[in-house]
Amino acid sequence: MAEPDLRDLDVFVAVARTRNFRRAAVEIRVSVSSLSQRLRDLEERLGVRLMNRTTRSVALTEAGELLLSRVAPALRDVGDALEQVRDLRGVASGRLRINAPPPAVDLVLAPLAGPFLSAHPQVDLDIVSESGFVDIVSGGYDAGVRYGEHLAQDMVAIPLSGPQSYVVVASPGYIARRGRPKHPKDLLDHDCIRARYSSGVMHDLEFERAGQVVKVDPPAKLISTNMNLAMRAALDGVGIWATLDGYVGDAVKSGDLISLMEEWCEPFPGPFLYYPSRRQTPPALRAFIDFVADWRKREGRGK
Repeated sequence: MAEPDLRDLDVFVAVARTRNFRRAAVEIRVSVSSLSQRLRDLEERLGVRLMNRTTRSVALTEAGELLLSRVAPALRDVGDALEQVRDLRGVASGRLRINAPPPAVDLVLAPLAGPFLSAHPQVDLDIVSESGFVDIVSGGYDAGVRYGEHLAQDMVAIPLSGPQSYVVVASPGYIARRGRPKHPKDLLDHDCIRARYSSGVMHDLEFERAGQVVKVDPPAKLISTNMNLAMRAALDGVGIWATLDGYVGDAVKSGDLISLMEEWCEPFPGPFLYYPSRRQTPPALRAFIDFVADWRKREGRGK
């Protein structure tokens, strides 16, 4: 029987890493049925079961764990070699995978994705939006986006945007009904719109003025990580919302929302693009890094 080829091994590694047939199929751009058939063929050729799968889960067998530990590094070396060869053409190509938190996707990556792809038509951009922390190396990502306090020291990091700030907003109707808070602790007597992260944690709201830090845990009238829902609720007067300024700038300018306690909302550095320090940066990632630097310069984001 014929030996497995690289495509069979690519399928196996993708499923082993994601533990999900559908996500793996999207990642390597094949149908789920084709992926499943390739995996079955690989197991038949090797004469051993590599995975135990049900309708809800995928788990590697001992043989699967052994194969993954030996094959995954080899496939990465092959991929790096192919990228280096492509780089000789001077044209960025291939798939660029980036993991980023939702606010960075909404406010920073979304505006530049289209222009970047127009400038580099041979690159396919794969952006995964997740609020939890991930290991971008083991997750198969070329780069990630995080804020400075969450960056690993062994990563190369470059600024992705200029400073950002949180703002506290409420509708005119809510202010007329409940009054205007002047100090963070006043929020304890107000209805608020809050977010609970994927870990289940709902962090305190943190404010700073002239070096004084105040943390509060106000009551939540509405809890949601969906920005459209939170915005609609704020506009409808459900409660006070603390969010990034990029989400509500237009609504504040139009008067649909009122900015509160501005002296307690000091700016902080925006998100960083980070990636593993290695000798040869993939051409698609190098092109994205250069594009970000130029984008910030042209749009005034470096100020």
